[in-house]
Amino acid sequence: MAGSVYKVIQLVGTSTESWEDAASTAVARAGQSLRDLRVAEVDKLDMVIENGAVTAYRAKVNISLKFEA
Repeated sequence: MAGSVYKVIQLVGTSTESWEDAASTAVARAGQSLRDLRVAEVDKLDMVIENGAVTAYRAKVNISLKFEA
């Protein structure tokens, strides 16, 4: 019985609109240069604050992809 192996990378996506958009940005960008993306897990959410106002949303995302030897 053959098993599969997956690699997990961590990316940070940013958006001026929302955390959801920030996470989607990270996945979309990863998809431009990586193959066989499988699962994305949002690990951490934070915001950039300037002069007392939120200026950006950031999502730290763990993305798994199938490992090919």
